[in-house]
Amino acid sequence: MNSWKLVYEGFDPQRENLREALCTLGNGYFATRGAAPESEAGEIHYPGTYLAGGYNRLKTDIAGRVIENEDLVNMPNWLVTRFRPAGENWLNLLSVQILFYRQELNLKEGLLSRTVRFQDKPGRETTLIQRRFVHMEQMHLAALETTIIPENWSGPLEVHSALDGTVINAGVERYKQLNGKHLAPLRSEGLDDETIRLLVETSQSRLRVAETARTRVFSGEQPLEVERKLIEQPGYIGQEFFVEAAERKPLRIEKVVSFFTSRDLAISEPALEAAEAVGPAGGVADLLKSHVRQWAHLWKRCDILLENNDRAQMILRLHIFHLLQTVSRNSIDLDVGVPARGWHGEAYRGHIFWDELFIFPYLNLRLPMLTRSLLLYRYRRLNRARRAAGEAGVRGALYPWQSASNGREETQHLHLNPKSGRWLPDNTHLQRHATSAVAYNVWQYYQATGDREFLSTYGAEMILEIARFLAGLATFNRELDRYEILGVMGPDEYHDRYPESEKPGLNNNAYTNVMAVQVLRTAFKTMEALAPQRRADLLEVLGLEQAELDRWQDVIRKMRVVFHEDGIISQFEGYEQLREFDWEGYKKRYGDIQRLDRILEAEGDTPNRYKASKQADVLMLFFLFSAEEITELFTRMGYDFDPGSIPGNIDYYLKRSSHGSTLSNVVHSWVLARSDRPRSLELFHRGLESDISDVQGGTTHEGLHLGAMAGTVDILQRCYTGLEFHDDLLFLNPSIPQGLPKIAMRIKYRGNWFALTATPEYLTIASSECRLQAAKISFQDRIYELEPGGTLTFDLSRKKKERRPRRP
Repeated sequence: MNSWKLVYEGFDPQRENLREALCTLGNGYFATRGAAPESEAGEIHYPGTYLAGGYNRLKTDIAGRVIENEDLVNMPNWLVTRFRPAGENWLNLLSVQILFYRQELNLKEGLLSRTVRFQDKPGRETTLIQRRFVHMEQMHLAALETTIIPENWSGPLEVHSALDGTVINAGVERYKQLNGKHLAPLRSEGLDDETIRLLVETSQSRLRVAETARTRVFSGEQPLEVERKLIEQPGYIGQEFFVEAAERKPLRIEKVVSFFTSRDLAISEPALEAAEAVGPAGGVADLLKSHVRQWAHLWKRCDILLENNDRAQMILRLHIFHLLQTVSRNSIDLDVGVPARGWHGEAYRGHIFWDELFIFPYLNLRLPMLTRSLLLYRYRRLNRARRAAGEAGVRGALYPWQSASNGREETQHLHLNPKSGRWLPDNTHLQRHATSAVAYNVWQYYQATGDREFLSTYGAEMILEIARFLAGLATFNRELDRYEILGVMGPDEYHDRYPESEKPGLNNNAYTNVMAVQVLRTAFKTMEALAPQRRADLLEVLGLEQAELDRWQDVIRKMRVVFHEDGIISQFEGYEQLREFDWEGYKKRYGDIQRLDRILEAEGDTPNRYKASKQADVLMLFFLFSAEEITELFTRMGYDFDPGSIPGNIDYYLKRSSHGSTLSNVVHSWVLARSDRPRSLELFHRGLESDISDVQGGTTHEGLHLGAMAGTVDILQRCYTGLEFHDDLLFLNPSIPQGLPKIAMRIKYRGNWFALTATPEYLTIASSECRLQAAKISFQDRIYELEPGGTLTFDLSRKKKERRPRRP
């Protein structure tokens, strides 16, 4: 098995839409699904091209209400390329006999290829070879090369090459009742014999999108002059031409496409720029060379090596590949966030959630300038977050659960349960922990990079305003002498209200409350990190006075966390009184119960009645914080927390999770890494399979689960190596499972590169020679200095048993 290639042998119509998502090609600016160029949207195929941050709002009258949704728009399909022997039907793989089929995604080169040999009804055998890429270096360009070889026939061949702007958003079954027509045609035209151009506009956001396609025909390397007919209708422009095909002589069609929008920088007008870009672009071979070179540079920074595990290595690279296609240096000036499902489909409408929490750690240690740009997406929406906090009756900044163009709350008011067919209220906007995640991400970026300028100019303001909101959200219970946060949802998502309550929201979700305390403590650390004058200026601008800061300290000391009678942390107040769920009975009845919420609602029941979670909630605390850190947090809140209780908490909630989110296996693998390495490794491998095997049974084709992909990478990067950053120290506390013989990677910490190699027996860290001063490495309670160009090797066979390093 080649660990650089995702290969599919044989044409499988039932799995084609999954393959299309997994074989998406992109460059951080736009992405195109791996659909066959001759295909149309339907039950089998879904061609889709998506612009990073290309949103539009539409209204729909549904379930007695007019609702507005902001969607990631399906942009014009540039792939359209069809052919047929003169007088026959256009190629359709369902109507021919397939003699050979192979599709290959080359992860190393960012190249998707397909080879098909087929026989049509009259007995003609033809070989089709196609290659395509979305250029990683020249962000506005893409190319498709089609080679047609008549194996046992000769005769006229008709070719159709087009740009299709009549596409709609129809890639998610449960959204199909919603309005999906986002594009309005403006202009379509032929520019010369080889070139066509299409200009469309989104209906509400008024984003103009221009595509230009240059199509050339070759016999071997010899260009062919062909007479072309223009095919034109509103929103659609194409060319048709005939070429004489000769037995066993390859015909090659090169289609080079440019993609521009009115939002782009350094342009005059998108249609003009699109037309000018394809002329000097060169041929497919030249474009491919520079594209492959750019990917080679990326992989030098970004690869993680696994020894003796080809499938895991291939999937790991697939995950990294899709991360690098979703955000790249081409994304930096686009003012976009990182969407939960990538730019790979229409699930979650391309919105930005809290998945940044899982994605940023990988970027922080390799491409931190990307994290910086993605955090600026949040900063530019700080005023909108302030407005949302004000509407909630609190000062500070409240970031939305779902964000898109301008940072307003994009969570839908209603969502469809496909099992019952009912539209139901959606209360997930009550997940206030998403706001805490923004502050957490800012601080983690600063810890990994030491980017004091960013912290001073942008990050500190976000952290302080988020802290202000969370402190304001906390209300004081005089009877308990504790602060409480009421009416929220935790990460679990199955529980959005109490069983007998009509009012949505839960009280004292442990994760929400502890994260609020962590953000408040981070706010004080942030103020300490600022230069005195900048600190004074910022406090003055925000109107933060000592009395408010004193209240923050009081909230830290007195935040309430509810515990079961046996000391287990309660997911929220009242959780212990819920009913135990019949896990075995439902597994026997339904088999797959990952989406238990939908099953119960279809039965007229609700998960609000049961101790049953979609994904980790309390356990997120042990995912984000070490045993020592969580103990310190509880101590600051006035609780005597025994770190020895952590395994009991993990076991308790692991038994009560349906793993209804792809993030679930990631978090549970992480929290088990110290106490049960074999089980942790098993869940890690399950996490790897989430998308490639579509473990949720039909969601991956709608868009990849980017947070889960990044999470599996981070398990290797930080969890199993015990990699942490605190106070200018790089901590290493490895816990490598026996099933992973060797992990090797490069990381960038505070502007300097390090090579890290870990096995169950030893760990080596080497510094690049360009570093100007020694790095401080903490291992087993000792601090070592790593000189520029130097190497440290630690013997793990003599390592103290499962002990976390002390903080200085």
